[in-house]
Amino acid sequence: MKRESGADNTKAMPDVASNSMVDHSGGTLDWVGMSEIHLPARVSDTRVGERPVSTSIQAYVNLANPDAKGIHMSRLYLMLEETFGDHSVSPASIEQLLGNFLETHEGLSTRGFVQFDFEYSMRRPALKSSYAGWKSYTVSIKASLGEEGLCTEMYVEVPYSSTCPCSAALARQLIQEKFREDFQSGKVDVDEVFEWLGTEEGIRATPHSQRSIAQVRVLLDKAAESFPITALIDSIEEALKTPVQTAVKRIDEQEFALLNGQNLMFCEDAARRLKHALDPQPCYRDFWLRVNHLESLHAHNAVAIVTKEVDGGYLPIP
Repeated sequence: MKRESGADNTKAMPDVASNSMVDHSGGTLDWVGMSEIHLPARVSDTRVGERPVSTSIQAYVNLANPDAKGIHMSRLYLMLEETFGDHSVSPASIEQLLGNFLETHEGLSTRGFVQFDFEYSMRRPALKSSYAGWKSYTVSIKASLGEEGLCTEMYVEVPYSSTCPCSAALARQLIQEKFREDFQSGKVDVDEVFEWLGTEEGIRATPHSQRSIAQVRVLLDKAAESFPITALIDSIEEALKTPVQTAVKRIDEQEFALLNGQNLMFCEDAARRLKHALDPQPCYRDFWLRVNHLESLHAHNAVAIVTKEVDGGYLPIP
């Protein structure tokens, strides 16, 4: 980090950013700045208001002046401290921050960028019982400011359970075969079948399920005043139907098994569900989503990727 002269210095200090003490070959740079700046902050959530988070921040400006040796990194750091000591993280405060980045780098930079990475905790109720517990979601907020104005993007990761439809069909076939084998006499007593269905011998096979992860990136509307973190996570979990749980009793675990049985899905099904859920929502100008089924049958994972298909928007790259 470069040091700057200040009025309280007892003696002049060298400033290699603005003199010729260090030779350089010249040329512009896309981004220069800092990463892994750890700062406590408050994030503005559309549904729940301000929430405290612990952020890891990246802050950059471009170096558009080919004759300049570098930028004033300390100014980026100090403006982060000043801005988010007084304000929550919102589209307006981020635009103010990036505007200050560019104002204090006049003649050096024409674009600014900032990214906030944090874990976002939400208290979730159990499916049936009175229990509840905290779930943590990975969230990122990115913003850039240049001639085109402010561009703001949000990213979340949501874990869920997925049960393979093919595996479920194969398991049902084995159960059918076992039923025919055990009741081949043709005489079927309802009570006897009921008891049989509750045995390990009767339900001789179960489908395989896996923990899965939805990674969703959305481009926010320019008029957004806060971040729809809770709203986006809720939309994802409501579309998939099988979000992972926190505190559970047996009644909750049984309900979770029921939800998995009623929502069998390949990764393609999960991706389509999410696309259908996000497409109608006008607050998302564009989206990119990737679902990852962390296979329990295979050593590899099953993946599907889809975008909103906006002209000039996100590319469907992994």
